[in-house]
Amino acid sequence: MDHSENQPTANFRLTQYAHGAGCGCKISPAALEQILQHANQQPHFSQLLVGYEHRDDAAVLDLGNGQGLIATTDFFMPIVDEAYDFGRIAAANALSDVYAMGGKPLLALAILGWPVSKLPASLAHEVVEGARAMCAEAHIPLAGGHSIDAPEPIFGLCVNGLAPITQIKRNHTVRPGDLIFLTKPIGIGILTTAAKKGLVQATHQLLAIQWMTRLNKAGSWLGSQQAVSAMTDVTGFGLLGHLLEMVADTACSAILDKSRVPLLTDALWDYISAGAVPGGTQRNWDSYGHRVALADKQWIPLLADPQTSGGLLFTVSAPAANEIAGQLQSLFPDIRAYCIGRIIPKAEKPIIVE
Repeated sequence: MDHSENQPTANFRLTQYAHGAGCGCKISPAALEQILQHANQQPHFSQLLVGYEHRDDAAVLDLGNGQGLIATTDFFMPIVDEAYDFGRIAAANALSDVYAMGGKPLLALAILGWPVSKLPASLAHEVVEGARAMCAEAHIPLAGGHSIDAPEPIFGLCVNGLAPITQIKRNHTVRPGDLIFLTKPIGIGILTTAAKKGLVQATHQLLAIQWMTRLNKAGSWLGSQQAVSAMTDVTGFGLLGHLLEMVADTACSAILDKSRVPLLTDALWDYISAGAVPGGTQRNWDSYGHRVALADKQWIPLLADPQTSGGLLFTVSAPAANEIAGQLQSLFPDIRAYCIGRIIPKAEKPIIVE
């Protein structure tokens, strides 16, 4: 008999009901490459401006009036135990795909998979309410969705957005001489894994939630800036994986200055030593490590760490970089643009870590 409805919701730790967590659930880059290997062989649609041929964050359809319709979906298993926070994080993560294309979200639909025989429906309600609160912060409605009975809890959003076609930002349009910026520190996967293992300090757990629920609204403004050449967000493939997507199919390489990469806390090194490294980290490195020149291997757990609702990763022409970074922080006081590297003409490997 199912007694879940009679138990206080606080008794349920959502992460214990899923085999993965957050964007760390993503299929590895190598496996995804096999799945999408014939991406360019679909029928041609003249109005489709952005598909999945370059692994962009969202699809874009030309509406014929100078505007592009941005469409995306993103969902995953719980990365925190609290249902309301899980909903907020999943919503912020999905909304980020629209912001990363330089657009503004318009409408969201929920995607819910719930093990109804294991977890009470009231917890699923809290998840949806968390998402609704985050959509309200983005000034859009959570207008409906779809749910199924699933063996593990899953939640996310399908989001539509809008942007002038001239302001759509792609992930692979970098230029030699551009500087590379990141808007959120890394280490989410390490902290959430430490929490799952019962190792994390309460302050660090709160820090992770605060960053994961911070919307990447700055992406809409960055889309309007001509000096910004390319943009994406950092999620399950880690900083190295998403930086690789930016240069892999170009005549460029990226130099990453590891000393300038912002970390959530210096305690990340202690958590790594204690074994709080997500399984997705090794899958990431196994997929693309051969394309990265990295002498100091102790940085792998950080630079390949799967992020959930991570920051915007964007490139800017060097002469405009200081002005863009300054305006960004003025317009969005909770955001800082960290300059972490530069784009150079194609080198022996796509990414060089110094």
